[in-house]
Amino acid sequence: MNSDLFAAITSLEKEKGISKEVLFEALEVALVSAYKRNFQSSPTVRVSIDRETGDIKVFAQLKVVEDVASEEQEVSLYEARVYEPRCQPGDTVEMEVTPKEFGRIAAQTAKQVVIQRIREAERELIYENFTDRTEEVITGLVRRFEQRNVIIDLGRTEAILPMEEQIPHERYRQGERVKTYIMEVKKTTKGPQIIVSRNHTGFLKRLFEMEVPEIYEGIVEIKAAAREAGNRSKLAVSSQNSDIDPVGACVGPKGSRVQAISTELKGEKIDIVKWSEETEEYIANSLSPAKVASVIINSTEKSANVVVPDNQLSLAIGKEGQNARLAAKLTGWKVDISSETQFAEKSFSAIGLADQSQDQDDAGNNELVIDFDHDEEEVEAAEEETGESKAVLPPGEEKQDE
Repeated sequence: MNSDLFAAITSLEKEKGISKEVLFEALEVALVSAYKRNFQSSPTVRVSIDRETGDIKVFAQLKVVEDVASEEQEVSLYEARVYEPRCQPGDTVEMEVTPKEFGRIAAQTAKQVVIQRIREAERELIYENFTDRTEEVITGLVRRFEQRNVIIDLGRTEAILPMEEQIPHERYRQGERVKTYIMEVKKTTKGPQIIVSRNHTGFLKRLFEMEVPEIYEGIVEIKAAAREAGNRSKLAVSSQNSDIDPVGACVGPKGSRVQAISTELKGEKIDIVKWSEETEEYIANSLSPAKVASVIINSTEKSANVVVPDNQLSLAIGKEGQNARLAAKLTGWKVDISSETQFAEKSFSAIGLADQSQDQDDAGNNELVIDFDHDEEEVEAAEEETGESKAVLPPGEEKQDE
């Protein structure tokens, strides 16, 4: 073998991280192709490269016969017994048929095949590296834009951030460093395709694991998460250690930890609530920052009737029903919300204490418990009155209300 080619293989092993053995095997396959193209050879040819010296030898499998009709495919019994003393006519023997000029021809002919195999090996290595990192957060540079997708440079390869996996209304600039969540790694004819996301709920969880040491160490556990990317999220946490406040640990001193995550998510509000084994308590907590008067659950239908003070109704439902939707996603229960007045009127109607006409009016008014078309000013007024609408705690507070 040419000493330069031998040195190149050693260099490729260091630079690309591809084992030398893989490169040697690729080169042997390429040289078989080169030999068959340039020499009329036996159908079965094997090329061997000495891993220490780089010497190349070509071996052909020839049929042992008494009288040779084709020198490319047959060998005489007399000559064959020099290599295999016990061979008989009809046997197949392997003999070296390395041409003197094979080195030059092989180097020229095999070049493209070797390069292709190296690319394939490199792609396989990249695929193996990233398929083990699925559901991890990775940082890359915004390289370019293809239609409405963003191409992220990860160093040795690129990832695709599809439009549907972007945070709504978020804008990206070329050269900007962004964190993304690896959703999926696919094998394609052009190499591994890495799909990343910034609006996945798993992205929120991983950011908390990175920011909150107690979660990373397993002291605090994320039980559930619900997210409407770019707007609001809810996270339910718990701790087996009674001395640890799981909500306070996630919020951090003066809200620093949750604020850092909110900033990464472009101002997304994050409610952190305490998970509870008691379903009623858990559902009540999930509607934070609203106060809850009572929770009546129906285990058969997995639904809950939540009663809140009159001045908390809009806050509990949230803007366009967002708070109620996220609470339902977080708990896995269907959540119906009504005020104390509405609940009392329905109760009186149920036992026949209300006027019949009033019952009909009440039934029409209260059939849809969660009103998604309430006035936004009403919500803002309720939030201002309670002072608890912010998911990120203002400076000075230690933790959220549970």
